[in-house]
Amino acid sequence: MVSLSMLPQESPSSPGQDAGASESEALPTQAVDNVEMPLPSSPQTFFLGSLLTLAVLAAVYVASSIILPVVLAFVLQLILQPAVDLLERIGLPRTVGALLAILLVVGALVGFVAALSVPAASWAEKLPDGLPRLETHLVVLKRPIEALQKVVQQAEHVADSPGKKEPTVSVRRDLGLTGVLFAGTRAVLDGLFTTVLVLYFLLVAGDIFLRRIVEVLPNFADKRQAVDIFQQIEADISAYLLTITAMNGAVGIATAAAMYLCGLGDPLLWGAAAFLLNYVPILGPLLGTVIFLLAGMLSFDSLWWALLPAVLYFCIHLAEGETLTPMLLARRFTLNPVLIILSLVFWFWMWGVPGAILAVPMLAILKIVSDRVRPLKALGHVLEG
Repeated sequence: MVSLSMLPQESPSSPGQDAGASESEALPTQAVDNVEMPLPSSPQTFFLGSLLTLAVLAAVYVASSIILPVVLAFVLQLILQPAVDLLERIGLPRTVGALLAILLVVGALVGFVAALSVPAASWAEKLPDGLPRLETHLVVLKRPIEALQKVVQQAEHVADSPGKKEPTVSVRRDLGLTGVLFAGTRAVLDGLFTTVLVLYFLLVAGDIFLRRIVEVLPNFADKRQAVDIFQQIEADISAYLLTITAMNGAVGIATAAAMYLCGLGDPLLWGAAAFLLNYVPILGPLLGTVIFLLAGMLSFDSLWWALLPAVLYFCIHLAEGETLTPMLLARRFTLNPVLIILSLVFWFWMWGVPGAILAVPMLAILKIVSDRVRPLKALGHVLEG
């Protein structure tokens, strides 16, 4: 890794410069903030910046099948890079260390999916027998749903009544369920192959990109700023992902134990579901609450007992999401919660579930860069919680 000690040292400052620095430190906070967070004053700059942002987002959306695996590989590289560096320090070649780290991750993922396949299949077999029980629990909502359907039908009738149009015949090519599943599986496998390939060469290359950027930058201040941004991103994002993974594991274990105690069955499946859903802030736990509510209604005859799995899961998430995780991450991440929600919704629309998982790390990277690049400091201040 390129460290600050590898860069050339600055020449010592003169007494006049020290006096100027002390005078700037003595300025009021408001004046310093105005100097450090400049806003674009030219309408042309703002307009061109907006056009550039829209063009980049359009390119990211159109080329999502290529860009998403690359972004995922860069994020995974932040996690696996310290392990590869450690293996290199103990004498293992970097190419072998990178391959070993990737094989361990892929093997863990395959084992995780294989372990969940059996309980998931058993629940698929139980589903037809549990549907009558679910209908019994949802009988309270039957009348409101029927009333809503009547209102929708009346609205459609009123909308169609003014002008009678000839019926149109639409021809749609349906690939069938097998074709859809094959196309989806192929897209996932292509994305995984691209991610693994890019990740391997990123781990083998190490900090070669940072070294080349430092060599290209013209002066010492820019070189030091580039190293500082890279080190901060690597430290903060790695700490975030490792902390979230550890907390998600604790949530999964607690959820599995709670589901076993309340008699839901297949605690491994529910613990894994809680572990995966917790990677998506806010939206993931909400979806998990709905899933556990439906699972309880499919499993138990009593309505109050059917609500217990969802209540237990919600309490576990409340204890983790409102106390433990914020306490562990408060020093590194103070992001605006409203912007977190908007980022989740936006990246889920752009890239689906992987985009929702990557939304917070990408927002944190944007804040780290904005806090250290002077023209973007106003944006970094807006992103702060």
